[in-house]
Amino acid sequence: MMDAKDIASKVEAIQELLTLKFGVKRQGLEVMLAKAGRRLPRRVQIKARVLVEAQALAGHPKLARQMDKTAVSRAFEDVKAHLKAIDVADRKKGRVLSLAGAIAFNLLVVLVAFVVWLWWRGYV
Repeated sequence: MMDAKDIASKVEAIQELLTLKFGVKRQGLEVMLAKAGRRLPRRVQIKARVLVEAQALAGHPKLARQMDKTAVSRAFEDVKAHLKAIDVADRKKGRVLSLAGAIAFNLLVVLVAFVVWLWWRGYV
């Protein structure tokens, strides 16, 4: 049987990783997962919900016995492995490249529209 301290330490580790990888403000695990939102894959969100439920059950001694220890441990390991695999620098680089690509595309569209306008007016 897992006690409340084990689950609290696991939840705290996940909260710390969410803060480091996504910059989510330190709050309850459920709130932090909601703020991370779609940045986490569906399967990781489901595993994280197992941890949230375990945290809720851990506060009640009789309900804590109903908790599946292996499922909680497996969910913790899966979520932790996914969060540790996230490269923050690569995410930032991707965001910058995406912005640069959008700006370049918009400039190209404006340039083509300007040339078409010049041709339509008879200047070219």
